[in-house]
Amino acid sequence: MTFIATFLDRLSAGVDRVLRLIALVGLVLMVAFIALQVVARYGFAAPPAWTEEAARYAMVWVGLLGASISFRAGFDPRLVRLPATLPRPVLAVGALLRGAAVVAFLGPILFYCFYGPGLNPARSFLARNLYTTAETFDMPTIFVAVTVPIFIIAIFLHGLAHCARGLAGPVAKTTESNSHAPDHA
Repeated sequence: MTFIATFLDRLSAGVDRVLRLIALVGLVLMVAFIALQVVARYGFAAPPAWTEEAARYAMVWVGLLGASISFRAGFDPRLVRLPATLPRPVLAVGALLRGAAVVAFLGPILFYCFYGPGLNPARSFLARNLYTTAETFDMPTIFVAVTVPIFIIAIFLHGLAHCARGLAGPVAKTTESNSHAPDHA
């Protein structure tokens, strides 16, 4: 179990690093598009129409990827923060309830990313965005919509790694996971 927990934790940490980099690029792009909009609007009185929409799409990437980063780091909102000094079975039940809530909330969203009504993949969220283009420039909105399943799968991976660490005990914790994820539910 320790090997699996260590593997999942390292995989989760690697995915987290990649998503942090993509979110950082998205944040830089968002600020650049907004700055261009402001300079063009107030400096030249001729703002390009596409900058507002491009900044909005970058914000979607930053926000959703930031949610998965926050989940791994333990900054996600929780109703109850259990102290790490509680008995291990109580912490395990708390982690199980947290995991169940995450799956209950995000599972259907992930499902409908790939399947539409009647289990029809052609009517799924992603399929509908494949043929829809942005309003102000020629780009399929699938490039924005694909962020939804990416962030959900990342959160599921982080949650699985957290549960595996909890089951394996303190031996399975890597140096990376100590700096990003709390030990309690």
